[in-house]
Amino acid sequence: MALRIALIGNPNCGKTTLFNELTGSSQSVGNWPGVTVEKKVGCLKKNSGTEIIDLPGVYSLSPYTMEETVTRDYLIGERPDAVVDILDGTNLERNLYLTLQVMELGLPLVLAVNMMDEVKSRGDTLDCRTLGELLGVPAAPIVARKGEGLPELVTLAEGLARGRLRNSIHLCYDDNAERALNRILCVLADAHLPEKYPLPFCASKLLEGDDSVAEAIGLGTGKRKEIAAIRADYGRKSGPGGRETMMADARYRLIGRIVGEVVTRRRDPQEPTLSDRIDRIATGKWTAVPLFLLVMLGTFAGTFGGPGRALGKLVESGVSVLGLLLTLALNDAGAPVWVRTLFLDAVLGGVGGVLSFLPQVSLLFLFLSVLEDSGYMARAAFITDRLLRRIGLTGRSFIPMLMGFGCTTPAIMAAKGMGSERERRLTILLTPFMSCSARLPIYGLFAGIFFTKHQGLVILSMYLTGMLAAVLCGLLLKGTVCRGESSAFVMELPPYRLPAPANLALHVWEKCRGFLVKAGTVIFAMSVAAWFLQNFGPPLHMVEDPAESFFGIFGRWIAPVFAPLGFGNWQSSAALLTGLAAKETVGSTLYIVFGDEGIAAAFTPVSAFSFMLFCLLYMPCMSAFVTVKKELGSWWAACRNALFQTAVAWLVAFAFYQTASMIGHIFGEGSSGRDVALAAFILAAFALIALALSVLYKSLRNFIGGDRPEGCAGCPMQHRCEQKNKP
Repeated sequence: MALRIALIGNPNCGKTTLFNELTGSSQSVGNWPGVTVEKKVGCLKKNSGTEIIDLPGVYSLSPYTMEETVTRDYLIGERPDAVVDILDGTNLERNLYLTLQVMELGLPLVLAVNMMDEVKSRGDTLDCRTLGELLGVPAAPIVARKGEGLPELVTLAEGLARGRLRNSIHLCYDDNAERALNRILCVLADAHLPEKYPLPFCASKLLEGDDSVAEAIGLGTGKRKEIAAIRADYGRKSGPGGRETMMADARYRLIGRIVGEVVTRRRDPQEPTLSDRIDRIATGKWTAVPLFLLVMLGTFAGTFGGPGRALGKLVESGVSVLGLLLTLALNDAGAPVWVRTLFLDAVLGGVGGVLSFLPQVSLLFLFLSVLEDSGYMARAAFITDRLLRRIGLTGRSFIPMLMGFGCTTPAIMAAKGMGSERERRLTILLTPFMSCSARLPIYGLFAGIFFTKHQGLVILSMYLTGMLAAVLCGLLLKGTVCRGESSAFVMELPPYRLPAPANLALHVWEKCRGFLVKAGTVIFAMSVAAWFLQNFGPPLHMVEDPAESFFGIFGRWIAPVFAPLGFGNWQSSAALLTGLAAKETVGSTLYIVFGDEGIAAAFTPVSAFSFMLFCLLYMPCMSAFVTVKKELGSWWAACRNALFQTAVAWLVAFAFYQTASMIGHIFGEGSSGRDVALAAFILAAFALIALALSVLYKSLRNFIGGDRPEGCAGCPMQHRCEQKNKP
């Protein structure tokens, strides 16, 4: 039987980095049963018989969030063979709070003290051996992103899991807490608790007033009253703070004593660190927004500009050569016409056309991974908090929305961590407006045909338009169906770090592998289906005229709906239908029914841009649609969201096409596609700049108007709080 080692730790402690270093590419990603919280499981690289479980990042084992509930239920219910608790060595005080709670469960435990290189760079010392002796568990110093100390850590974890090593845990809180815990233990002595609930854990949780534990162990009314009396007595003796925090205070007092013995600081805690100095610019009042826009512009310029375009052309050339070789082979074999069209148009034209955008997809994920691993992503969430509050959200929504640039499905799942149900629903509704990577082949197809010299600019305008649509829809919904105040937003800003190349490569590979799997399954199936529907018609025989095919019949039914948008042909309408399965198939279907020359003849630059706008904004693929249903708990809610997004897409495309056509009639039809793209880009950019200026103006007005908290003058943290605290 395989050993099971669970990884636990606070957010931003390096837990995922450690998981990637230990497992490599041998990972499986899914969801925990019954919830949308991500579950990662992998096998140890050098020992496939050891299973590594990456538990969600949590600050405690109090079931206040879904992640905390999942983590606690797994540790209690599954009882892994060993637990590795990852600690951020630069912030030991906060991390040890979770450690004490895990120790109370009595599981085989080893501490992985991470970021020891940053501890040394600060001039501090951290005695891991003394830390382990004080807590009664082994402690290993590591640097996860560099792979330092991992063999020793694995040896300790496997030794505990196999029983060769044992913990000698001894927690000793202050006298008042110990007396209260011992009194509760006496009450529980004859309570016949379930075996999976250790007495020390139950005692501390009951002293905290955790009713979920009382229910789980089946505690009777009489014993609950006895424990309530003990809590009341402990609360009176503990002084100010309230009963809710008295056990937490006891833990932090113990942590303070431990940290005082194992950590020696060479630097004044009030002295600004390198991250603090960088944040004066990255999160500064006047520099944050321009820098953020510059970072985003650089990301998209690198993805869709010179590097991305050159790599895409290289792959496209390879597909063309493969097509030529396949044509010669089929001609030599005397293959019938339907076989040649199946392989050349459906398989190579559909799937190969999508694969030519793999380099750009890879670059986009690479840049996003760099921003996340470096620590800038958390700053971006902080920067966007003020803007998102304008539409009824907080900076928490930035992460799901940013994930939406990759794939809408996990982005919607990530909305579970919002501060309120209203914010969660609003985030789910607005996230699909972020242009996912599946739409990139569509943009690349039309930009390469109609906007050759300005592909990057055109594609960037799509992303800006999606963000602008989300902002405007958020403002509309905030004042109508999603009324309410935004919740408080508190987040930790991790220190800046150099991303580890191995982790970046693994992240990019995981995303690209998903893209390739989709290309080989869904896109392949839809391409073959599109070929069949285009070449066959009722009563199931091949047709010479594609207009008489199933595709032509379906397309003609709905084509009048899109005629006011500039693309009222049946081919475009049918391609949009295939996009419901996967957005990539829109481009592959157009390749099949048109070909490059056919697309150039069927569209104008204006109608092509209008088609791109509709593809950007209309309802997401079926995978995302089903995820919305799961998150909102209703098919009606999912259909309502899909109809709303499609209606927005139709209105935006209609407004653009009719306005551009009117301008063309006034100034003549000689305006180039470049002018159309530039006009759309400038309008979107001006709108976003106006919103940013509005936020900055209000901040300045509040600053001048004296809305700053009293008592700031002379504060040694003033230079930091002005940047990191809301006015």
